[in-house]
Amino acid sequence: MGHSEQVQDDYNRRAIEYIEALGSVEQMATPDRELISEWRDSCSGPLLDAGCGPGHWTELLSQDGRDVLGVDLSEEFIGHARAAYPDVSFERGDFRRLPLQSHSLGGILAWYSLIHTEPSAVPQILEEFARVLRPGGSALLGFFGGTDGEEFDHAVSRAYFWSLEGMSNALKAAGFKVVESHQRTVPGSRPHAAVIARRPGFSTP
Repeated sequence: MGHSEQVQDDYNRRAIEYIEALGSVEQMATPDRELISEWRDSCSGPLLDAGCGPGHWTELLSQDGRDVLGVDLSEEFIGHARAAYPDVSFERGDFRRLPLQSHSLGGILAWYSLIHTEPSAVPQILEEFARVLRPGGSALLGFFGGTDGEEFDHAVSRAYFWSLEGMSNALKAAGFKVVESHQRTVPGSRPHAAVIARRPGFSTP
C-alpha cells in the first residue's frame, strides 16, 4: 500500500471522530479563520481547497458567490462535505494529479493537508499547484512548525513538521514568490505556521 493510500484509509476510519472534533469553522481558531478569509478576499478567480476534509473551509471560501472546488482523498470526507454543503463542489482526488487545467485557478488553500505527505514528495505537489495557478495566483499553506522532515505521531496518520524557512524554500524552488509568513504557539499544542506565496506575473479576472 502506498503512502497516500494509507493516509486515505486512516482518515476514512477516523472520519466521524474528526468531523465531530474539527468539522466546522466555528471549532477553528479565530486567527486561522481571519487569515483564510483575508487571503480569500485577496484572490481573484476560482479557488481550490486542496485536502478539503469535511468541507468547512471550502464552504468559507465559497462565500459571496466564489467559485470553489474542494478535493480530498477520503471518500468519507467527500460524502460528508457534499451532504453538508450541497451548493459547493467537491471531488475525490490526489494532489499529485489535480483534475484541473493549467493556469485555471486564482488561489489554492492547502490547510494542514500536506503534513501527511512524505517530505520528498512535497516538491512535486508544489509544482502541481504552480501548474494550475494563474500568473499572480496565490497559495496559502498551513502546517505544523518544526524541524524539516521530522516525523511525529499525529492522531490520525503519520505526519511531518516543516519550518517556515524549509517550506518557503520548497515554494521558491517550485517557482513561487513567498509574500507572507505567520507563526503562532498555543499552550499544549504543536506550533502552527502558515505561508502565502504567489506565482509571478499579473493576475487576470
